[in-house]
Amino acid sequence: MRASPCEATAMTAPDNESDYEDDGFDFTGDENEELSQEALIWQLLLLINPGDEETALQQFSRYREAREGEQDEDFGEIDTLQDVIDWTSGFHVDWKDTESFVDSIAEMAARWNLQVDWGVEDPTDDEFLDGTDVPELMARAHDRLREYGYTLWNRSTGGDSYAGWITLRRDDENMQAVAVGLGIDVRPGSDAY
Repeated sequence: MRASPCEATAMTAPDNESDYEDDGFDFTGDENEELSQEALIWQLLLLINPGDEETALQQFSRYREAREGEQDEDFGEIDTLQDVIDWTSGFHVDWKDTESFVDSIAEMAARWNLQVDWGVEDPTDDEFLDGTDVPELMARAHDRLREYGYTLWNRSTGGDSYAGWITLRRDDENMQAVAVGLGIDVRPGSDAY
């Protein structure tokens, strides 16, 4: 029987196929490294979809399908993951694209009936967006979401873009442990890369 999302995110990263019982996924063979990566991806999806295990399952299925059909060896796990979570459970924006950042955070926060107070009446106003940058907006969103018990994370993209997701504040340690296991550099949105 599957654990509830709250129970599942409180667990440490699973390390064997018994942690997937009744999820409908068939893990066979001696693929321990791949299995552990998939187990960590599953834990990450549970963390970034708090209270929404159905979305996590859909994203995990799409992730596995994409990895099976992936021909480009340079296209890594994090790129595949980003594709399946974008605009639902994660964001990935160009370094100067303040408008897309505000829109993506608003879209994600709406999943929990939250609105981020950007400090202006209209956060889509061109004057406001032109007078700020993504790191400043990320810090502001991080602070506002913390008030409601959530943490905005950003991950290193290795380039001139910003990416991340939102988790429950109480899952901060689990998020860091899963990120380390996946080799993803993350830190709170208050401290952009």
